[in-house]
Amino acid sequence: MQVTIIVPTYNEAENLPKLVSALFALPLENLNVLVVDDNSPAGTGRIADELAGQHPGRILVTHRAGKLGLRTAYLEGFQRAIAEGADVVGQMDADFSHDPAKLVEMVAALQTADVAFGSRYVPGGSVDVDWPLWRKSLSAFGNFYARTILGFPLRDVTTGYRLWRRDAILGMPLERIQSSGYVFLVEMAYIAWCLKYRVAQVPIYFADRKFGKSKMSLKIQMEAAFRVWQVKWNYRDLRAKGEAGRRNLIPNS
Repeated sequence: MQVTIIVPTYNEAENLPKLVSALFALPLENLNVLVVDDNSPAGTGRIADELAGQHPGRILVTHRAGKLGLRTAYLEGFQRAIAEGADVVGQMDADFSHDPAKLVEMVAALQTADVAFGSRYVPGGSVDVDWPLWRKSLSAFGNFYARTILGFPLRDVTTGYRLWRRDAILGMPLERIQSSGYVFLVEMAYIAWCLKYRVAQVPIYFADRKFGKSKMSLKIQMEAAFRVWQVKWNYRDLRAKGEAGRRNLIPNS
């Protein structure tokens, strides 16, 4: 089974070599990495090319003209990963906020699921112990806000740590997705739920980034608050079709 992990990058020169080393040390056969770099001024794209030369056939690199955002990075990544024969496509941050070792458990969860979400808000999951209270509260409220408005029970709808089976990606109406920023993750989670995909929620510890600067901003948070309502409206047709015969969530891993 070929697993391709998509890693969007913008100024992740410090993290990328360490992440690639950690991923390729995992006991997972046929694990590949697809780096989608938004023309990082810090030279991340060049480093990605060097890593690709060191690991022939295991690292792919997509170079983009500029900072085009998370949505287009992943949509282009999905398309290329599928074209390159991936059986499983993953989403993962480059900054080590997602523990690479958890991929082993998430891949195993796909034996009975269509998609595996790394969740901070199921039993066993948590966020960085050093986060201040306001940041922990903001993260928890953001998930509560989106889950309440959209009316679905996934515990962590903003997680960026995900694995999708090939057929699940091919079944998604990706052409309809319009959100930019991190609400893109909410939109994809909601579509998966409306399509009655079997979702495994794997508990993860979400660590603060080790190197570099966070790309989260007030603008991104404000867009997310507004866009959730648009997501609910835009996919009312899928929600109506999915209400009959709703599948249950797979018990937490």
